[in-house]
Amino acid sequence: MAEENDIRPTSAGSRGRPAPEDDDREEGEIADDSSAPAHPLHPATHPLEHSWTFWFDNPQGKSKQAAWGSSIRPIHTFSTVEDFWGLYNNIHHPSKLIVGADFHCFKNKIEPKWEDPICANGGKWTISCGRGKSDTMWLHTLLAMIGEQFDYGDEICGAVVSVRGKQERIAIWTKNAANEAAQISIGKQWKEFLDYKDSIGFIVHDDAKKMDKGPKNRYTV
Repeated sequence: MAEENDIRPTSAGSRGRPAPEDDDREEGEIADDSSAPAHPLHPATHPLEHSWTFWFDNPQGKSKQAAWGSSIRPIHTFSTVEDFWGLYNNIHHPSKLIVGADFHCFKNKIEPKWEDPICANGGKWTISCGRGKSDTMWLHTLLAMIGEQFDYGDEICGAVVSVRGKQERIAIWTKNAANEAAQISIGKQWKEFLDYKDSIGFIVHDDAKKMDKGPKNRYTV
């Protein structure tokens, strides 16, 4: 901040004469105001460890003949805390989405599809709740995920909230279903973060693809 005598007007009696501390300055010489503040910098941002992409699967864009996943579209990629909140505060929360919608948040470059090479050998943990009840759990899931709160965070691909007629579901997708220790840890920590008391199950993507009827849980916590 500039010194007070740099901005204080001179008195009538001293107008035209240098201030006492400036006696050694030659007439017309400009003071070296090195104490003046520099131009303000851009506000500091807080980078995330990974970049993340929001994806939306619009049920109105689906047709019965279309392949699964063909209507999923990337919305925006973010890499800082500020970008996340800017997006989150300007998008519909799960309770405001239409029935049949799926809203995903996945690490950048990973598509929320079984066919993605990083997802192909993985599976998912799923939590279900009544219609209009998932907003808080979805937010807490996102914050734990992008904030790297999971001990096995590198195993996580992303999360999805699915709005259906009678319920809403949130799922965390992981990379390697065979890594039991990692999957159990993720499931247990997720329940702790959400203060969720009921049992949840982990389904392997390969099992889900092979079975028309509900596949069995590989793990339960």
